[in-house]
Amino acid sequence: MQIDRSRQAVLRIDLDALARNYRLMRSRAAPAECAAVVKANGYGLGVERVARRLLREGCKRFFVATLAEGRELRALAPEALIYIFEGAVEGGADELAKLRLRPALNTLSQVERWRGHGPAALHIDTGMNRLGLSVADVAKVAAHRELLEGVDLVMTHLACADEPGHPLNREQLERFAQARAQLPSLPSSIGNSAGTLIDAAYRGDVARPGIGLYGGNPFSDRDNPMACVATLTAPILQLRDIDSAQPVGYGATYVASPPARIAVLGVGYADGYPRSLGNAGVAAIGGVRVPVVGRVSMDLMCVDVGALPRDDVRVGQAVELFGPTVGIDEVATAAGTISYEILTGMGRRPVRDYVENA
Repeated sequence: MQIDRSRQAVLRIDLDALARNYRLMRSRAAPAECAAVVKANGYGLGVERVARRLLREGCKRFFVATLAEGRELRALAPEALIYIFEGAVEGGADELAKLRLRPALNTLSQVERWRGHGPAALHIDTGMNRLGLSVADVAKVAAHRELLEGVDLVMTHLACADEPGHPLNREQLERFAQARAQLPSLPSSIGNSAGTLIDAAYRGDVARPGIGLYGGNPFSDRDNPMACVATLTAPILQLRDIDSAQPVGYGATYVASPPARIAVLGVGYADGYPRSLGNAGVAAIGGVRVPVVGRVSMDLMCVDVGALPRDDVRVGQAVELFGPTVGIDEVATAAGTISYEILTGMGRRPVRDYVENA
């Protein structure tokens, strides 16, 4: 694919790095099965290319959020096991069954609605207080075993796995064990990316990593063990030499002190680069970090390149907004959010440039 890097932002997606991350998760999950979460368009990276590469790596089980996502994935993966986190929503059971999609049943009404339609997961809430059956609901299902017809997986979701020492992690495991003791012996699924990496107790029989596959740090309290998958770059559209104190960008929130050199980049919040990174973010040119100055606008942003040799900076040059030099989790922290939001918030304008050698 030929990309004109002088005209627009580029989101470079290293599918080989994605594969390495999946292999790491798979090795840590063993002997459990390693599935993959590919919701939100493969965490913003493009579910078609992401899913096809994971299939090549031997992934056979996937999780998405909605029926629409399941429908799209089924067309890409005709033989895969595909689970839908939102469950058997009203009016969707027949299509789920027709497409051989497996809902994560979250309520008693969903359990009753799905009966007789085929395989499904039973989702038990153990402390997140979002989707999932309560402890009382589990007891009701256990008292009517016919409602479990077709259930092939029992799952829960850890609220604080990114902090392995958080006491809620152990509490959730204990609640999950108590709930499962009321049910027939069925395979379990517990671990997200962090849970998969902590230890076997947090994985279950089917691990389901998400953010770690895409290069985000599964942990909030330790270094990132995952390979960088996504790199966002944008071209320098103009260079401005400033020889007197001058404001930069909307609102005059930054005043450049002379002598200064400002590079104007062709990327902004419409591309998915957060506005909150104005005067707070960092970019990189040739592996050298430079500060983001002034407000990030819809289509443009500025970085101060005054500390770099003049010959090292030129119009049309690609500037890294996140990637191997400026990690996506660092960018997210500076923006007051998490890497999940940065990735899934990438707009349609950046060209997706897939790199794959294997």
